[in-house]
Amino acid sequence: MTFPIPFDNSYARLPRSFFSQLSPTPPRSPELLHYNQELGDLLGIPAAPDAQYAAVFGGAALPDGSTPIAQLYAGHQFGSYNPQLGDGRAVLLGEVVCDDGVRRDIQLKGSGPTPYSRMGDGRAWLGPVLREYIVSEAMHALGIPTTRALAAVLTGEQVLRETALPGAVLTRVAQSHLRVGTFEVFAHRGQKGELKRLTDYAIDRHFPEADGPMGLLREVCRAQAELIAAWMSVGFIHGVMNTDNCTICGETIDYGPCAFMDEYHADTVFSSIDQTARYAYSNQPRIIVWNMAQLATCLLQLYEEPGTAVEEATEIVHAMPEQIDTAWRKRFGAKLGICDPTPQDAELIETLLALMQQQGADFTNTFDALARGDARDQFTDREAFDAWSVKWRARIADETSAQTTMQAASPRVIPRNHRIEEMIAAAVGGDYQPFTRLLAATTSPYTTQDTELMRPPTQSQRVPATFCGT
Repeated sequence: MTFPIPFDNSYARLPRSFFSQLSPTPPRSPELLHYNQELGDLLGIPAAPDAQYAAVFGGAALPDGSTPIAQLYAGHQFGSYNPQLGDGRAVLLGEVVCDDGVRRDIQLKGSGPTPYSRMGDGRAWLGPVLREYIVSEAMHALGIPTTRALAAVLTGEQVLRETALPGAVLTRVAQSHLRVGTFEVFAHRGQKGELKRLTDYAIDRHFPEADGPMGLLREVCRAQAELIAAWMSVGFIHGVMNTDNCTICGETIDYGPCAFMDEYHADTVFSSIDQTARYAYSNQPRIIVWNMAQLATCLLQLYEEPGTAVEEATEIVHAMPEQIDTAWRKRFGAKLGICDPTPQDAELIETLLALMQQQGADFTNTFDALARGDARDQFTDREAFDAWSVKWRARIADETSAQTTMQAASPRVIPRNHRIEEMIAAAVGGDYQPFTRLLAATTSPYTTQDTELMRPPTQSQRVPATFCGT
């Protein structure tokens, strides 16, 4: 079909051992549910009728210049190595170099089976598609590195899970889909030629200033340390931090059983498949260090005599906790109005979080209220808050832009779990107004006036568990 997208497909020019080439499985009757015009403009995608968007981003027709592929990768899942995963329900249409100079992938999720489907149908149902659309665009609006949603398309087909559900396809945009697991598959197979080719490609694409494999490791660790601190600062819990869900470029990827916490508790877990709390909120800094150790192990295979490289890799990975702590203080310090926090400020932050946990204070609303001068009402024991507040006000007495700093660091609204579930239930019934409303509010998180969406759930509205999108 004639639908020009300015593709430049570098990954498809790598050896065929990196991917399988195949086209999406055309859906029965694609219908456009939502299109992200701002992102489409960034990608240089031409204006088109909804039916044409639906055909292209539903997988019914290939745009000009596309080289559709499913990428190969492996990964540690909940700590256990799975030797071959790969895009089991996704097809990468191609890459675009945008006007900002950044190369981005355009990928269809839910576009049918691939050689990596592992007995799955390769399809997605509407719920996970809408969840990822909302949460990824909310994360972007929060200023957190993330994949993004370009389009959601109904397929006109039913997907069989526990019951028959409406099928859909999400178009995901990422700076790349290179994962720790992409390195693991070649390292564990002993394919050093492919591993070197991948390493050179990753450096050239994402970190051209990096000096060799250890330079790449250093940059990836830095990006991931900043990312985890950003997650923590908004109460985000990824839910499934397997190495195949950990990108080299430092973007959040794969919004399956993710959630934002309501009342603060450090050990909050939502994911129904995380039975040991491996990926609880408080464990995320530790797990990212573990993931980076797996990447380091892969990259060390590129050295014939790795002695010095082992020492350097150890130093890089062991430095991560301090990197995360520094980034965490910066993020949470801003939420308290502290522009340049010191290590001594950690106690002030941690004391507030402990009070919030003890008293069941809502994470998002407490920091929003603090920025607006009325946080006292978020606590049941107000005298305890008052005692903390005396120390806090003394600390920020000389911070001339404290309130502005706090308001810029503390969103008014996040995509709360119960609102997402309400939105999905409505959409399954054909009502997309809650989706539109939630998208509008969460993509204006610092300025929205939708007070109803700011409220935490009542006891009857709580959604304690989230589920994998497959």
